[in-house]
Amino acid sequence: MSTTALYALPAFSLRFLPIWRRNFLVWKKLAVASVLGNIADPLITLIAFGYGLGSLLQTINGIPYIHFLASGSICMSVMMASSFESLYSAFSRMHVQKTWEALLNAPLALDDVVLAEMLWAATKSLFSGIAILCVMFLLGIGLHPHTLLTLPLLFLIGMTFASLGLVFNAIAQGYDFFTYYFTLVLTPMIFLSGVYYPVAQLPGWLQLVSQFLPLGAAVNLVRPLILGTWPATPLADLAILLVYCIGGFYLATMLTRKRLLK
Repeated sequence: MSTTALYALPAFSLRFLPIWRRNFLVWKKLAVASVLGNIADPLITLIAFGYGLGSLLQTINGIPYIHFLASGSICMSVMMASSFESLYSAFSRMHVQKTWEALLNAPLALDDVVLAEMLWAATKSLFSGIAILCVMFLLGIGLHPHTLLTLPLLFLIGMTFASLGLVFNAIAQGYDFFTYYFTLVLTPMIFLSGVYYPVAQLPGWLQLVSQFLPLGAAVNLVRPLILGTWPATPLADLAILLVYCIGGFYLATMLTRKRLLK
């Protein structure tokens, strides 16, 4: 494969739709278990910290702690669901099950496969986000029209972390490699992005780092909407998500080409 083709911009077409549909049909067989698995951890966190710590810490900036936590946890849940799908599941299809190899024997391009994987991971994470929203509604959180505006944002967040996950999927040699990504990238990001406590509690230099993290931008956009207000810096936070999403997707496409087509 020529260097020019390797670094070319991804070619978009509707040929990704059958691949997305194939992944959806496979997922549908285990949909209930899949959604429950994706919401179990944030739900446990919400109940344990929201009611446990919330009984000691009643409010943050006048907001009930469980509302503050729930509006951040939904972003964390979408991030984790999208990351798991674009790492473990995508790697299985690419390397173990050889599904990508079979797809490339059809009139499909590798760019179509990568795009379908990214959009499918975002779709699956949106399902998890909607499930968590339903739980929040049962708890009386986010019961106002602003919350509906979070749905396209949750999909964008899913796309962003799917793109980043596919970058690491392209360079991974085995499942163990993903442990580094979750431990060294995603976990610190959770604690630096205002999910559990305000970013203002961090040292100044960490607050600066937080401003450029995709999860931090996601929380800045979603939390105010769930609490019934408007984001303070929507354009800046949307720009951060789009930069990570577009840049991550381009890098993932390039690295995947290098791995599979060279």
